[in-house]
Amino acid sequence: MLLSLFVFLGLGAIAGVLAGLLGVGGGLVLVAALAWLLPGMGIPKEAAMHAALASSLASIVLTAAASARAHARRGSVLWPTVAWMVPGLLIGGWVGSGIAVHIDDDVLRWIVAGYCFLAAAQLIFGGARAGGGADVPAPRGVPMSAAGLGIGALSAVVGIGGGSMTVPLLVWRGVVPVRAVGTSSACGVAIGLASAVGYALHAPPGALPEYAVGYVYLPAAIGVAAASVFAAPYGTRLAHYLRGDTLKRVFAGFLVLVGTSLVFSG
Repeated sequence: MLLSLFVFLGLGAIAGVLAGLLGVGGGLVLVAALAWLLPGMGIPKEAAMHAALASSLASIVLTAAASARAHARRGSVLWPTVAWMVPGLLIGGWVGSGIAVHIDDDVLRWIVAGYCFLAAAQLIFGGARAGGGADVPAPRGVPMSAAGLGIGALSAVVGIGGGSMTVPLLVWRGVVPVRAVGTSSACGVAIGLASAVGYALHAPPGALPEYAVGYVYLPAAIGVAAASVFAAPYGTRLAHYLRGDTLKRVFAGFLVLVGTSLVFSG
């Protein structure tokens, strides 16, 4: 168990940096790593993907909160946008987790991998609306709430904080990338909370053998969260030094690597 704790702390440090840098809460890399590691730690192979998704989302609550706090200090969180998106994110996270618990483990693995490739392609070939800049008003209104519903649901199914959807959406709406990342981090808190609770309560009785609440494997969730909270501010600092187009390329490359690892780990 001690060795496992150090592994989870290491993953948490990586997730924290990615949360601050990319606004994703580190969820994608956590899902891939945990799906590979958990069967060797007593988690049944047929439940490993569900446990990886649930534990990643549980850890994202604190990871995203630490990242959002660091971005807020630099004025990079558009709070009106967050307020409009949160209701949809909470409902979507709950509904998405309820759907995911009924999907076969191998099918979930391919869904997550396919999502990674699609999101990377969107970042590489998509573009921001012309005229975007630091003075663009914060996106708000019912359309943002509706977007939050879809983002929350899909995020719960693929085990992420929604950054790979929220960031491109906000960039398309004209928000500069670093503010899109900061705002996405704040939104990730709502997604992680609703989704993790959903995976805990929607899971069948005895889904995991021990140290778990539903599909949330507590040693992984706690270990990752503990380290990621301290690492997130370092990613935030790096995000403010990188150019917007560089940040998008880093994000896209990251998604391709994670998707590829999931394809070959099945």
